[in-house]
Amino acid sequence: MRALVSLFPFAAACAFAAATPNLPPQGEELLVLDNGTLRLGLDRAKGGAIAWLSSADYPRNLVNHADPGRLIQQSYYAGKVLDRRAEGQSKAWSPWSWNPIQGGGVGSWARVTEFRRQSDGALFAETIPNLWDMPREPAAAVMRQWTAFEPGVDDVIVVRCEFVAQRDPGDRWGPAVPRHQEIPACYFTRNFSAMKSYLGAGAWRDETQPPGPPWGKARPPRHAMAFFESGGVGVAVFSPASTQPWNFGPHGGGASADPAAGPCMHVAPIDRVNLGPRSTYRFRYWLLVGREPQLAARLDELWRKYSAERAALTEP
Repeated sequence: MRALVSLFPFAAACAFAAATPNLPPQGEELLVLDNGTLRLGLDRAKGGAIAWLSSADYPRNLVNHADPGRLIQQSYYAGKVLDRRAEGQSKAWSPWSWNPIQGGGVGSWARVTEFRRQSDGALFAETIPNLWDMPREPAAAVMRQWTAFEPGVDDVIVVRCEFVAQRDPGDRWGPAVPRHQEIPACYFTRNFSAMKSYLGAGAWRDETQPPGPPWGKARPPRHAMAFFESGGVGVAVFSPASTQPWNFGPHGGGASADPAAGPCMHVAPIDRVNLGPRSTYRFRYWLLVGREPQLAARLDELWRKYSAERAALTEP
């Protein structure tokens, strides 16, 4: 899949950059896509996950990154649920299944092994994830991610994910069992509190859910949901490979726009997959930022192109 980065006038670039607060400088620790319409940042210190997303219409960061479990990132579940408290497992997350997280585990960030901009402009990150329930425990797995602008479109991001399990087939978590997979896990700032499922042809359905977890469940018929702030700007996720009801809802109260605050908004498209000790799993999803009419038009376009796309699961 070829990814393109759009070019834009220098003056527009400077104006957008000047209006975007708190963005660290680009370099070895941060890779950025920026075309004057959308800006996205991968943070090496945060497992190479998506830690920044903003637009010319909303120049603040809308990604919540309060801890390694937030961000916009890969997250998978497999095997038996185990009580490992005697080994240091977090009491708040026990018992727990094998759960590699791109951002990291409780109190620890994951290690990035490759982090670069490719010749076609796409951003590439390879991560050794951490297990969520145990502080500083790397998972026997590799996560790879390619992030780019959707070809020919300046306001849509496409993300391709690859997960490779490298567990010992005889380990304590055992063989594959059916588990829900977050494709991907998304956390936004709390002010994006108006939740909507996209129905197609410009129609939306309002969704309501009290603060969780537990999260609410929604079945967006076009595999897309959007979250809007009071000014009318929304962030949408399109995940055609999802096969189950999506998790969604607020966490905490208020309307904070602080990416480091505890309160946040959550959404996770869900697929049900039997991940074995040596499974490889691949899927794509899309991110959009804009107002309702703009998002609807783009989501209709994406639906026409990719509605039949599914995730791929392979074994050795």
